This record gives sequence, structure tokens and C-alpha cells, in this order.
Amino acid sequence: MSNGLEPITPQEAVRLYLEARDDAAENTLEAQDYRLRAFVAWCDEEGIVNLNNLSGRDMYAYRVWRREGGYSGKELELVTLRGEMATMRAFLRFCAEVDGVREDLYDQVPLPRTDGVDVSESTLVPDRAVEIVDWLERYEYGSRRHVTVLMLWHTGCRVGELRGLDLGDLDLEGERPRADGPAVHFVHRPETDTPLKNKEKGERWNAISAHVAQTLQDYIDGPREAVTDDHGRRPLLTTKHGRVTVSACRDTLYRVTRPCWRNESCPHDRDPESCDWTLYSKMSKCPSARSPHDVRSGRVTAHRLSDEDRSLVSERMNASEEILDKHYDRRSERQKAEQRRRFFEL
Repeated sequence: MSNGLEPITPQEAVRLYLEARDDAAENTLEAQDYRLRAFVAWCDEEGIVNLNNLSGRDMYAYRVWRREGGYSGKELELVTLRGEMATMRAFLRFCAEVDGVREDLYDQVPLPRTDGVDVSESTLVPDRAVEIVDWLERYEYGSRRHVTVLMLWHTGCRVGELRGLDLGDLDLEGERPRADGPAVHFVHRPETDTPLKNKEKGERWNAISAHVAQTLQDYIDGPREAVTDDHGRRPLLTTKHGRVTVSACRDTLYRVTRPCWRNESCPHDRDPESCDWTLYSKMSKCPSARSPHDVRSGRVTAHRLSDEDRSLVSERMNASEEILDKHYDRRSERQKAEQRRRFFEL
């Protein structure tokens, strides 16, 4: 039991909620059943088996996932997304009544604004990302934490794509046919619990630098737990119990992006000795903490600032140029103006 809450799985919570809605019309129940099945699928993808620890940040991540086509395979219209989130609010209010989630969680479910402004400004600033990678390189070289952050930043991949990598997906010597250097292969394997967001369309090889390849090899030769997962596969990222979970990768980012973790002064005027944001279960609450999605947006921003080919960035990140522009590019208007300056005689 945690904070007066009783453990409950997403599946059980949905079942209880639908049973309790005996006052609703049949078509209403069918619509809510579909919407909540999407939520259960997201929980499965994120490795969430107990709703007690759901946070407002989690609910924002879920909204982004649904908006961009999670579960349905296509982006949702604004009015549809608003209906989805309204159902989530009602569902979470019920979950609070049965001691499954915090009382105020439903109020943290972000409803899309009717004016169409629906883009998060949260990101990991490129310079800060490089500083964190450099710190890990110096003090935690070759650790799982180092490899997690390095790969998310270097490749810009989604956290589920990183989690799904097996040792056999790595070409660290660049020896495979038509290879000019090391690379990693993202593969859609839904039958063994590592699907890609865009399914087969998400499959691709991403080139990596020789330095990243060597770091991966040193991790494999050293700290990596030499275990297989529940399907007999050999994951790249492991714990003593098998393949690392998505939530563990997220927690890694929450931990290392807090300034106090690197002994920097707190920008929020908190004392690290007494701040509850330093606790494992509260790290995501820190305003400075960033998620894997923020790393991805920071990586896109870095590509944009370097004037790199948009179509190649789109292929590497496995997202359309429109999606990258709308949801990941965090350049300021002044930065965009300064980049345009390079192409005009002023």
C-alpha cells in the first residue's frame, strides 16, 4: 500500500469502471471501452502494471502518444483527442474513489485547447544534453545509465525503440554488407513484446559513430547483465531480471537531468538534503527533470540548428517532417532568424 492507495492493474481498473457505468447508454460504453483499451495498451508499452504511481507527467505523455497515433495508427483530430481525454478524466475520478490513484490526478489530465495550440514546449536543450552525456562519459563510462542517455541523444530514437534492441541488432564493426561504419537496427517485434511505434514502417538502420560503438562494446563486455528476456532474446539493455523496462529508462532521464544530480546549484531554491524531488518516486516532479520525449525534441532541435538535411533527419528519427516541425523543433524565433541570415546577403 502506498499513500493509502491499493495496487490495481490498468486492466482491473478499466473492468471495474465499465461495470460501474451501468447508467450509461450502450453506445457510450462501447466508445469508452475503446478509448480505455488504448490506455491499457499504452500502459503495456510503458511497463506500467500498477496505477498507484501515475503522475500528471504520465498523463501528458499518454496524451501525446494518442495524439500522434498511438494505438489507432493515425493522428487524432482535436475534437477526438478532447473526447479521449475527457473519458480519461472520468476514469481517473473513479479510480480515485476506489483508492487506485491520487485524488487530484484527474485534474492533471491536459485537455486540448480549442484554439488548436497543442504543443509542449518542454525539451532538453542541446547544450545541456551534451553536458550530461559528457558527465556520464567521465564518471559513469560504460554503465547502463551512460548507454541509455548516449543512445537516446546520439540516435534520437524513441525509448521503446532503444529498449527493443538486441545484441544481434548491433553492427559495431560495420562488417555487414554495404556498410561503411557501425550502425544499429531497429526492428518491429510485437510478438515478443518489443513493438515499434510505426510498426514495420519504423524499421531502419541508424548509423552510429565509432566512439558510440566502442562505448556499447565496453558496456557489453563489462557492466551488462548477461541474461535473456522472457522470449529467449538477448537484449542490449538488461537488468538482473531480463530486458530493461521503459519506465526504468524514463527514470534514468528524470534522474540525470536534475541539476542537483551533478552537484549543480538548484534553480528552484531547494536544499537537496531535504528536497523530496531527490526521492526515487518523486524525481519526475522536479521542474528541471526531462523525459525521453524531451531528449528526442532536443535532438531534433540540434539537427535543425546544424542546418542538416530535413529529409534525412526525418528518416533517422522515423517521423514525418511535419511532425518533427510541430512537436519536436524547439528553436526560438530568433534562432530561426539567425539561421536564415546565413543564406541572405544583408
